[in-house]
Amino acid sequence: MILLSVPSLTADQWLGLVHPVLIILFVYPVVGATIRLGILARERRLDLNPIAPTVPVEHADHGRWVTGVVVLAMLIGMAHDIATAPLVAGDSHFAPLVMAGAGVIATFAALLRTRPTAPRLAWAFSTWLGLLLLGSQPGVVRGADWPWQSAFWQSHYWGGIALSGLLLLSMGLQGEIGRRPKIRRLHVGLNLVVALLLATQAISGTRNLLS
Repeated sequence: MILLSVPSLTADQWLGLVHPVLIILFVYPVVGATIRLGILARERRLDLNPIAPTVPVEHADHGRWVTGVVVLAMLIGMAHDIATAPLVAGDSHFAPLVMAGAGVIATFAALLRTRPTAPRLAWAFSTWLGLLLLGSQPGVVRGADWPWQSAFWQSHYWGGIALSGLLLLSMGLQGEIGRRPKIRRLHVGLNLVVALLLATQAISGTRNLLS
């Protein structure tokens, strides 16, 4: 029997694993629960299932958890890219990282605390804009920056930006989803795209780990 030693990981490699571990261990299982709760909430609204009135609230809570962890995982993933990028003379990778990261966390916290729809949408957009600004750092691996390039559509980064944007939009519209059927239908449509993006992100993320 040949015993193979397990290679030790550097601190940078451990940091690189935090992003996929968060997504695999938390986001995907909670997304499944969120979808199930959403179906139950719809059945309650249509009087198809006499379930507890707390289910729609639990559905919204799960959606907030998923969105928050996706935002956090993106921050960690981009922090890893910036921390491991070759340092250019005179440049500091960490000052813009800390500033943009703190801004994203602050705007997302404000989104969680806000109730009126218009300010919620503003905070959701601010959070997404912060992710875009952080992702514009030279060290972040984007693949390509223009939609007419094939690498753009294969990019794990741009898939994550689209995913986080749709999740944040749903959070911003949360107060309207229960009141307005058109917004509710939009919410369902957006989250069908979210499910597709989660599948493609699993593929592109695995590809990046193997490369």
